[in-house]
Amino acid sequence: MASTYSSSVPFGRVVTAMVTPFSADGALDLDGARELARQLVESGSSALVVNGTTGESPTTSAAEKTAVLKAVIEAVGDRARVIGGIGGNNTAHVLEEARAVAEAGAHAILAVTPYYNKPPQEGVYRHFTAVADATELPVMLYDIPGRTATPIATETLLRLAEHPRITAVKDAKGDLAASSRVMAETDLAYYCGDDALNLPFAAVGAVGTVSVVSHLVGPELNAMYEAFFAGDVAKARDIHRMLLPVFTGVFRTQGVITVKAALRALGRPGGPVRLPQIDLDEAGLATLRADLAAAGIAI
Repeated sequence: MASTYSSSVPFGRVVTAMVTPFSADGALDLDGARELARQLVESGSSALVVNGTTGESPTTSAAEKTAVLKAVIEAVGDRARVIGGIGGNNTAHVLEEARAVAEAGAHAILAVTPYYNKPPQEGVYRHFTAVADATELPVMLYDIPGRTATPIATETLLRLAEHPRITAVKDAKGDLAASSRVMAETDLAYYCGDDALNLPFAAVGAVGTVSVVSHLVGPELNAMYEAFFAGDVAKARDIHRMLLPVFTGVFRTQGVITVKAALRALGRPGGPVRLPQIDLDEAGLATLRADLAAAGIAI
């Protein structure tokens, strides 16, 4: 069952960064996207990010992005919120993406920091402000300097929090001290963007996760958050520790590679990845099976 939404928990607790299913020949699998979206909601996802990094957004066209976004919105109806991922190093193009997400009917936007061209913080601020001004949708900022090479600095986040439509952050920076300050000084809803840190981030104020492993362990993540926010920290810690082999297994390589391998093994929609990602080989699949089995999960 999807989590309750509120101004402080705008997308529920467990948001899945959803893979984009492809057919065996690499074409977009819209029926698979609808089915996977329904499965994720039924296993506890309160919201879905479509066309994020795990959705292989760098290798899907604008038309494919719109098609899969509309398919997922249609499939989940009012049972979950659907967040459209956007991003790039050309602000004008990113604004076009934002408008396309709004026109498709999404509930919110996930906007990643411009990558490769390494803008100064004033450029980061102006970019995100332009994104937030482009539509009426709430915006979740995606801070992941390991991919973009540019962090969203604390002072920049404090400034961006003043914008009425910038409401949340997906934090994959891993700096709990810096994030703690932003959470203390703003009303931004923080979502952990690194599954292995879900519980530590909750301890300093995060409201939930934008997760990759929730494709496989959605109920367990919900149970962890339910225990933590009910004050049963020991139970939450036990679940976190039980999931450690899952985090190890899924992130031995890029998460989309391992998650799609697991989905194929389970007979669920996913299909292959697109180059330059490559599908997990038999040895990798055997290692993934062993990792997941250590957490009691069979694929």
